Amino acid sequence: MAAVDSVSVIVPATTANLGPGFDCIGAALTLYNEFKFTRVDLSPYQGGETAKVIITVTGAEAERVQTDEGNLLYQAFVKLYQHLGQTPPPIEIEIKLGVPLARGLGSSATAIVGGLVGANVLVGKPLSQSQVMELAIAMEGHPDNVVPALLGGCRLAATGVEVEPPYTQSGFPKGRRQEWEICEVPWCENIVPVVAIPDFELSTKEARQVLPSQVSRADAIFNTAHLGLLLRGLETGNGDWLRAALQDKLHQPYRKTLIQGYDIVKVAAVAAGGYGMVISGAGPTLLVLTDTMNSEAVGAAMSAAWRSQGISPVVQSLGIDTQGARSFY
Repeated sequence: MAAVDSVSVIVPATTANLGPGFDCIGAALTLYNEFKFTRVDLSPYQGGETAKVIITVTGAEAERVQTDEGNLLYQAFVKLYQHLGQTPPPIEIEIKLGVPLARGLGSSATAIVGGLVGANVLVGKPLSQSQVMELAIAMEGHPDNVVPALLGGCRLAATGVEVEPPYTQSGFPKGRRQEWEICEVPWCENIVPVVAIPDFELSTKEARQVLPSQVSRADAIFNTAHLGLLLRGLETGNGDWLRAALQDKLHQPYRKTLIQGYDIVKVAAVAAGGYGMVISGAGPTLLVLTDTMNSEAVGAAMSAAWRSQGISPVVQSLGIDTQGARSFY
């Protein structure tokens, strides 16, 4: 493909972990951020040869997004050019926010994926989708958000066998390379994710700090069994399996202490027909899996329960985005 001068990229929000799938499973949701990249001559705007980027942001919380070279979207854009050994061009970036910031819905993953995909298209698509994915995982540090944001659907990511590199003349290897195995998880069309997005934030750093450094063998076995059951429950839509499968002992018992009203919202959601409630990503967004018949009642119950605690959430019944990041030019 030839290089282009402008490209628009749409990237879906994601929910990660889904209870027992800590740091390894995620799903793309029908909620989006949009990014437009346009090559420009920035010298009239920002002082000649030192000019690199102009960023404009619209949408809720737009004023909180960094608009200089520290912007994560721009950093991902630059990362791809650096990977290719090229200098990024002066660029104008337009951001339309649809994914709430710092709420556990993968806003940072949309920026990483959007920047990499946008740069790859502008330069003529020299990297394959799997190569872009590897760069995204390296930037994010784990795959559970960036993989479904890029590929769509529900995805399970696991480290593959380490690839042995060619040896140098001195006999020492140049370095090992860890590859990823990505498995698509079938999602029954009758399962509806209902999200309640509160009017407060929870940083990923804070959410990780409350986790223990070690877990018991019993808890590890518990999560292994329940992740297996979750995969079958998502595929079949079996409500009994999902009710059991959404339990977790690795992260949610600790993180829920950071989310006011967690237990009250969970009781209300399950009573209204939810199979179970989980923390979306690092939180504080709460996500309930239910069926199409009960999704409206579940959303109303979650909203009422949280409002009783003085918290005003935005509640939405979403779908699973099956396309992932897409570009238009």
